[in-house]
Amino acid sequence: MAIQLKRAYDAPEKEDGYRVLVDRIWPRGISRDVARLDEWMKKIAPSSELRRWFGHDPDKWPEFRARYFRELEARDDEVKALAEKARSQNLTLVFGAKDKEHNNAVALKEYLESKARL
Repeated sequence: MAIQLKRAYDAPEKEDGYRVLVDRIWPRGISRDVARLDEWMKKIAPSSELRRWFGHDPDKWPEFRARYFRELEARDDEVKALAEKARSQNLTLVFGAKDKEHNNAVALKEYLESKARL
C-alpha cells in the first residue's frame, strides 16, 4: 500500500483509503463532514513551538525536518499506528498548509517511509 498526501481543501476520493489529519490545528473553513477524516492525530503533529518557529519558511525547511524527526522519535506509538495503517491499506496524510512541498505532512511521510520500510 502507499502513503499519499492531500490538502484538507482538496476533495476526498475513494482511493485515499484511511484519511488522517496530521495537523495540530483544524483547517479553517472545513467542516468535519466535508473533510471526511477517519482520524485526527494531533499528537503526531509538530509541537506548537516548532510550528511557530518554522512558520512555513522554506529557508528553515532542512532544520524543521531535523527537529520534527527528533520529536517523532518520542512518538513511537503514533508512528507505529500510522505505519501499520499504511501496510494494510492506502493511507492519506491530510494537511492544511498552502505550501505542498514544505509542510509537516511531507516530512512525516518521509519519516514513515524511512523508518517503516514501506
